[in-house]
Amino acid sequence: MNIVADTHCHTIASTHAYSTILELVAEAKKKNLIAIAITDHATMMPGAPQEWHFSCLRNLPHIINGVLVLRGAEVNILDYDGAIDLEPHVLGKLNWVIASYHTPCCEPGSIGQNTRGWLSVLENAYVRVLGHMGAESYAFDHEKVIKKLKETDKVLEINSHSFTARRGSAENCRDIALLCKKYGQPVVVSSDAHFALEVGEFSHALAMLREIDFPEELVLNADKDRFLAYFEKVSGLKFDL
Repeated sequence: MNIVADTHCHTIASTHAYSTILELVAEAKKKNLIAIAITDHATMMPGAPQEWHFSCLRNLPHIINGVLVLRGAEVNILDYDGAIDLEPHVLGKLNWVIASYHTPCCEPGSIGQNTRGWLSVLENAYVRVLGHMGAESYAFDHEKVIKKLKETDKVLEINSHSFTARRGSAENCRDIALLCKKYGQPVVVSSDAHFALEVGEFSHALAMLREIDFPEELVLNADKDRFLAYFEKVSGLKFDL
């Protein structure tokens, strides 16, 4: 399976990441990716940029050195009722919004609380992707959330970085992916790069997907036309790369 776009990347605007947009783009170009999403952490993460940063992403060209650059954010889920840390007037200026749990922003709850949080954030019209869902600390009812994803026509990411960075993610991501296979739920594969050399690093995620014989047609960013069609649907923007 060949991934053509990296849908989760951080820049030096997230102060625990260490590369610029141009450095990420150069690495994407080197690895023959057609697109990357700039998804810096939203405001409640320690060291994160503030609202003005996300509002001003409009200053980025859509295409830099032949690579499509998605103007995005990784918003933090703040509670078990789906609150996030960017307002609609900012979210409306973005075209790729991932929602994730992080311990500095929301203490892990019970399985019921974590599940309610995921289900609630899916009601947010601006959130398109659920991020790194495999963390053991935020255990949830996998089947219930996958069914809701299907109903709301949104996607989850198989975050390759999580396999080594978040305890329990390898097993949980496998279970989540098997449910996506069962219900025909689309996914994206991402690196969650915090340094340029990590862009396009999908090896752990792809190995797991091969192991369970995951259908390639359900991986939105495993095909250029499929990914661009999805991006056009969620953003209203059309590009011929």
